[in-house]
Amino acid sequence: MILSFRKLLIPILAAMHTQVCIADEVGETGHGLIGYGITMYQPLCAYSCRVVLSGSALNCSTMGIEGGLPMPQTSPECFATDDAFLTSMALCLQSRCTDLPAWKIEKYWHKTEASIRNSHRRLDEPGVHVVAKPPVPKWTYQQALAQVQGNVTSTLAYGEPLNRTSLVADFQYQLQYDTMEMFERMETHHEKYGLVLIALGAIVPIASSWLRFLPLPKLFKAKISAAIIDPPLFGNRHQAPYFSMFIMPTRGQAMLIAYVVVLNFVLSGVDIQSSQPNAWWWDNQLQEVLTSVANRTGVLSFANVPLLILYAGRNNFLYWLTDWTQSTFMVMHRWTAYLCTLQAIMHSIIWLRIYVVLGWHDSESKLAYWVWGIIATLAMSLLLPASAIPFRAKMYEMFFFWHIVLAVFSVVGCYLHIIYRFNHQWGYEIWMYIAIAVWGFDRVARLGRMARNGWRQAVVTVIDDEYVQVDIEGAKGHGHAYLYFPTLTWRIWESHPFSIMGTRVRSADPPRSSSGSSTEKSLGSTSKLSSTTAADVVIIHEPPHVGLSFLIRTFDGATGMLRDKTRLPVLVEADYLPYPDLTKYQTLICIVGGVAITAVAPALRAYPGHAKVYWSCRSPGLVEIVDLDRIDTDILVGERFKLRNVLEEEIAKAKGDTAVVVGGPAAMTDEVRCVVSELARKATIPVTLIDETYYW
Repeated sequence: MILSFRKLLIPILAAMHTQVCIADEVGETGHGLIGYGITMYQPLCAYSCRVVLSGSALNCSTMGIEGGLPMPQTSPECFATDDAFLTSMALCLQSRCTDLPAWKIEKYWHKTEASIRNSHRRLDEPGVHVVAKPPVPKWTYQQALAQVQGNVTSTLAYGEPLNRTSLVADFQYQLQYDTMEMFERMETHHEKYGLVLIALGAIVPIASSWLRFLPLPKLFKAKISAAIIDPPLFGNRHQAPYFSMFIMPTRGQAMLIAYVVVLNFVLSGVDIQSSQPNAWWWDNQLQEVLTSVANRTGVLSFANVPLLILYAGRNNFLYWLTDWTQSTFMVMHRWTAYLCTLQAIMHSIIWLRIYVVLGWHDSESKLAYWVWGIIATLAMSLLLPASAIPFRAKMYEMFFFWHIVLAVFSVVGCYLHIIYRFNHQWGYEIWMYIAIAVWGFDRVARLGRMARNGWRQAVVTVIDDEYVQVDIEGAKGHGHAYLYFPTLTWRIWESHPFSIMGTRVRSADPPRSSSGSSTEKSLGSTSKLSSTTAADVVIIHEPPHVGLSFLIRTFDGATGMLRDKTRLPVLVEADYLPYPDLTKYQTLICIVGGVAITAVAPALRAYPGHAKVYWSCRSPGLVEIVDLDRIDTDILVGERFKLRNVLEEEIAKAKGDTAVVVGGPAAMTDEVRCVVSELARKATIPVTLIDETYYW
């Protein structure tokens, strides 16, 4: 059956203006996507005539070997000058394309008829000579029709030599017509559902976020969030990973994950149709369906690439249109990446299976399009383990570097996979253009944010064994910022995210230090701590200046190198993830651990109502450096609060809309999340959880 299939398939492929399941050729550059600006086999009647006739040897054809079988090889010049081919083609067009006006037939004749291509061969295959501008047929369509003499009655048997004017058999014509019509329909569906996927990837976050504007009672909305949005899906962990590997999503995030997974699986199989008998998959519906599934998963994988880049971007426009948190977008980024990779693997496995069955794997696997497809799939697959929590937590700089390298190989590999296979005919590369545009917008926006602050000098002050303070005079911003220290390491592209602690800083003049238990705070006010206060704390003798201040916990990488510096150049990329609007709440409860105080302190200073802060910290030096004057604060150094007792007491006495803001270590934020969700479900006032922890 395979041999008979190949005898039928190869001469057809050699004459076709082909597509994914057939292979590439050099053809006219397409603009758009298949079904959306690009057509494949239009007019179908003309292509069907052409395919049947081009399967026969002409007087000027030569014999070659295809797939181990002797097959006629016909050059573009041969098709453009052979009398029998041109007259038979003109006769078929006259009888089959009765609905087409003469000018459309003539246009097809001159634009396509001479451009017979070696469709099953690749640009990179040795010995392939591409005719960029094939010869014009020696006759026009009308002239060829005029050459037909008498009443033609002989019908061409498929595969027989074509040496006189002949009719095309009805069965062969309809077979080719149905095959190409179905294939083009499937390709149009693939692109349509790729567009659906990418559109919903932007629309659903916006639409779901705008549900908050529904005129529902505040208490009802708060209880909905506490019951089905905020708690972990299972157990009592969200930020703290299970087995140091897996993050449990919140229930709201789990619904988004389920939606994304179901959507991708549905779109992978919806509207997959077949046409039997089929000229390409003769009496083999399974192969035909597998071809469509392989092509569908390939297109969906491509469509997911721009989405996963968008979700991970710092300048993701969806941040401006939704109230989604950075944590939620990172969840969407990861799950979109999982599905994108799975679809690429499915695409590769199915095509591998098809080519192995056909016996073409040995020759195909040596071609550039195949190699780059493997590179892209492998790069995507390697990105998943290379992004595992232990790796990115312990070796952030290495994770960041390899993440970018593998992502570049993925996108470049996808692009070259298409270019080597199809050149620019069918528009598949458009998906990569969209991905590059999304990435490019993010990078240009980053440069714009950096340019706003320009080249600055950072003053570094060591607070204790864990923390340093970085002050950047003259810089502006709020929320979070990414700091680049171009002279700190050779990896000048690296940046690290930090919360902006304050907007008034020390001068860039070298700081002075003093030992003692009584110190002046970094923002100018005086306070006393016990003798357990860190020994070296900066004393301010001059008024503070406008700028940005950061408190940074140092680790073994680039942040650890800051401890050896007093001043160094810095670039500031600021104004990310602005502080939440807390003015709509009558009561504010803040549970903070360690350096996470930097994420909430600026918002606390601007809050006009009553706020109560519970801050536990291991570092007395960190406590001394933070200005929380005029804020009702309970601070524990080296101890932990009994969070359930604290929250029960505070929520019980709260009046009006209440927000619980949390930031700090994973175990602490998870406990607060679970307790607040439980108490909010029982409360008689609206209680909202706001997690200010930064996720990456």
